[in-house]
Amino acid sequence: MNSARISELLKARPKTSLYWGMYVASTQEGVKPDLGVAVAKKLAKRAVDRNRLKRMIRELVWTAQASTLNKDVVVKLKKPIGRETRGRLRKKEKEILRSQITGLL
Repeated sequence: MNSARISELLKARPKTSLYWGMYVASTQEGVKPDLGVAVAKKLAKRAVDRNRLKRMIRELVWTAQASTLNKDVVVKLKKPIGRETRGRLRKKEKEILRSQITGLL
């Protein structure tokens, strides 16, 4: 997804949860839906955790785009993760984040 399309989507009103903001807009005719993911280093300190979150988001959104969601999507992390676990993403928190993304889709 190019930067002009991402900035256009970010102007849209997001669907939000506690940790996530999801910006959705209809795709152009004849073009397959696209995905943008933003997980800032400031919010997820460890590269391992950022990559895990991005992988999880890609997996969930791609399955939704294949079945029901036929739109361009940008997903953005809003709050820092791992406050109670010294900046590390643990299984319990990962499941919470996964359920929130699923709820937004």
